[in-house]
Amino acid sequence: MKNSNFLAYIAGFIDADGSIYVRLKPNSQYRYDFQVSPSIVLYQKSTEQVFLKRLQDKLKMGYLRIRNDGMIEYTIGDRESIRKLMNLTMPYLMLKKKQAKLILRVLDKSKTVKSANDFVKLAELIDKFGSLNYSKRRIINARVVRNHLKNKGLLTP
Repeated sequence: MKNSNFLAYIAGFIDADGSIYVRLKPNSQYRYDFQVSPSIVLYQKSTEQVFLKRLQDKLKMGYLRIRNDGMIEYTIGDRESIRKLMNLTMPYLMLKKKQAKLILRVLDKSKTVKSANDFVKLAELIDKFGSLNYSKRRIINARVVRNHLKNKGLLTP
């Protein structure tokens, strides 16, 4: 996967028909009741399933999901694959370079969370995706996380 033409192509695909983002999902199985869920998603009409399957086979990461609206998503959600893909495509990204750098910062910061206060700082970093992406449905943000952790008595002043 070191071919620079291929990596430039993937970067262009991400720039044009992709998303780089991190969501906070409510999940009581996690220490602070929220799951940090990073994703890189490429979108195409479902008629392009064979093409996306070839990309998936070449990249050796992620999964395909056919949506009910005639679209197919190629999603890369595991952290090491995201880190690898972002580092390989970073030199070629143009429109989504800020998101790529931010997702790498989030992945690094998530490894250092030792307290509820640290988790709120991570949530604040994740909130920055809201201004970089065309995000309309982001409901769980740092304010929601802070209030939840405060109500549980986990935040120190």
